[in-house]
Amino acid sequence: MTIIRVYNEITDAQKVGVLIAETYRTYNLIFASPDEQLKLLGPFRYAGSTDLVQQEAITRVLRTDIIFVAEDGDQIVGVLRCKPGRLQSLFVRGDHHHQGIGRRLVEQCEHWCANRGSLAIHLASTLYAVPFYSTLGYKKSTGIRSGWSFDGEGLKYQPMKKHISL
Repeated sequence: MTIIRVYNEITDAQKVGVLIAETYRTYNLIFASPDEQLKLLGPFRYAGSTDLVQQEAITRVLRTDIIFVAEDGDQIVGVLRCKPGRLQSLFVRGDHHHQGIGRRLVEQCEHWCANRGSLAIHLASTLYAVPFYSTLGYKKSTGIRSGWSFDGEGLKYQPMKKHISL
């Protein structure tokens, strides 16, 4: 049974870093060469490292107002970073896609944002995830953009928005 809970920086950072690195590379960075993928991954390229400096870099990058994780047994299989009015990132492990985990994480974010007075949630969806967000009621707010991620460029994304209420 998968549960959704609030992230614990001390116990979860390394597991979340590995999840993000693997998922981001597999589903969002397939357009990029291996060298460009490393640039786009930024500190997440070191997610499996035991080096404390590299682990702290990942921990710093993850910090935001709230992070929710989906946990299946002792494994983190999903993560969502959020601040009022903004869904910053969502990753669900590939073997856990189509099980409602992403939807539940987004619903947690929407509820949390609504409780803080947000009337809408904005996000920058990778092209891979646009159909997922569309099924949750998010609408394209402009055309496709080309952006950056850490030291890499050329990441295509779709700005999206959803009006929310309690």
